[in-house]
Amino acid sequence: MTKQIKRNRCFMCDRGVAFGNNVSHANNRTRRVWKPNLQVARVVVDGTITKVKVCTRCLHAGKVQRAPRGGARVA
Repeated sequence: MTKQIKRNRCFMCDRGVAFGNNVSHANNRTRRVWKPNLQVARVVVDGTITKVKVCTRCLHAGKVQRAPRGGARVA
């Protein structure tokens, strides 16, 4: 699994920024951006430990295997 690490994108699900409008009570519209809740996690990728940006949805859903802490080897 060799993916390029992108800015503001989840490593697993590729979730990125979403665009839309702020809408006031007077129905004025201004552009805005929703960013994904990305966290840096030490993850096992192809048997090696790397730091990647992962959204909290993927972390909570268990789509990511976090690397063990300390000097433990990954089989």
